[in-house]
Amino acid sequence: MNALMTQFDFEKAEPQRSQKWEGLSEIDQAIRENRLVEYRIRKSWADPWGRKLTIAVIIVILAGFVYLAGGSFGLW
Repeated sequence: MNALMTQFDFEKAEPQRSQKWEGLSEIDQAIRENRLVEYRIRKSWADPWGRKLTIAVIIVILAGFVYLAGGSFGLW
């Protein structure tokens, strides 16, 4: 099935955002495109404390898995 789209159709797909509400329009667009989780992860990773907390949580979870795996293999 072939569909022809003009350049006008592509331009209409992305609405113009005003500079005044840029932050809110970014969240609105993320919700519209169903990528709110990606938006939250990117914003959290950009924050230095959020990045440190994420790394710390991942290390604790990995340490727990390593402990459980070592216990199941009889290492301790």
